Amino acid sequence: MASRTAILQRQDGRVVCEHLLVAARPHERMRGLLGRKSLAEDEGILLRHAGSIHTFFMRFAIDAVFLDGDDVVIGIAPELAPWRTAGRRGAKAVVELAGGACVRRGISPGDKLVLA
Repeated sequence: MASRTAILQRQDGRVVCEHLLVAARPHERMRGLLGRKSLAEDEGILLRHAGSIHTFFMRFAIDAVFLDGDDVVIGIAPELAPWRTAGRRGAKAVVELAGGACVRRGISPGDKLVLA
């Protein structure tokens, strides 16, 4: 299955990310955002089957949103700087967004997220 893009929104329909890359292949998940110079406010990447991430070799800060098996937010690592790691027990997926996106979009633990 190839990568695809989707819209990520809360269960109530409010948009969280307009251009979400769904990393479907192991190589795509490993690469993640590496090599990019920035991440636009409306972009992000969904890493399924991931409970932790790293920002080694990245050039910018990100917000990492940790989801459980039902795509409910169980934790957020805001403004995660380059050369850091983050994870949450029980996380089954991670959404990486532009740094500060969670505050700007009002994302918080307990929010249910869906792909549109």
